[in-house]
Amino acid sequence: MRIRASLAASTVSGAVALTALLAPAAHAADSPQIPKVFTSKPSTALNAPADETQGDTQITKVTDNGNKDLVVGVGPKTFSVYVTATDPSGIYSADAMLWHGTSLDSDVDGALVSDTDATCDNWSATSATCKITITATPGTDLYDSALSGKWNVAVYAVANDGDYVETDVYKNRWVKRAASFSGFNASPEPVSKGQTITVTGTLKRASWTYLKYYGYGSQPVQLQFKKAGSSTYSTVKTINSSSTGYLKTTVTASVDGTWRFHYAGNSTSSAADAYDYVDVR
Repeated sequence: MRIRASLAASTVSGAVALTALLAPAAHAADSPQIPKVFTSKPSTALNAPADETQGDTQITKVTDNGNKDLVVGVGPKTFSVYVTATDPSGIYSADAMLWHGTSLDSDVDGALVSDTDATCDNWSATSATCKITITATPGTDLYDSALSGKWNVAVYAVANDGDYVETDVYKNRWVKRAASFSGFNASPEPVSKGQTITVTGTLKRASWTYLKYYGYGSQPVQLQFKKAGSSTYSTVKTINSSSTGYLKTTVTASVDGTWRFHYAGNSTSSAADAYDYVDVR
């Protein structure tokens, strides 16, 4: 059974306050009773004990976005959350949401929820893994770039006999603004051995507020090189982007290979790479 989560937004002193309103989808009269979900105060630890439970339903595993950072550019990004749960009577359904704030009860300023029912694979009489699909949309769900950073993953599962379990902060997930390079070039090419190679490019990152990519300034970027035939990059030097994100540096040509700018990312922005192969003669 699925809890349908709807969000009511209002502006208070320039901030957006979101309230989770829970209403069950229509089901047959003999469906399990729907528990109160996603309204308890959050726990402070990762994989914390349930905030609310009835009976012996247990959530044993949660995988969200492949357990990787959720990187969102200026368009919608769809990802999946897999909730594995067990109960002696079997699992009826599950749900999940990502939320931003300090308390699901009183301090939520962003939420990513599913608008479709979960699909569950009942791989035994007592256990199932349910897939929940969520789409994060800049400008609406991610209405402001300030929402980038650490989010919380809330999950619940309900059993065939009406037992349930829910946890407001089962784990955390980093939701980051996508970074990228534009205009990357290592030149001239081809180049004679011993001559100077000039490497340029601009580091940018997505704005969820304005739905555009802007230059990302004062960020450390590594210039790396991979010799032709090798599979390993070595860092040659680290430079900082200008206030507009622009980067420029020089190196001496020695052998054929690929040059790249590598940005490692940070707590609000994704990593990014740009490549250019240079033939040395």
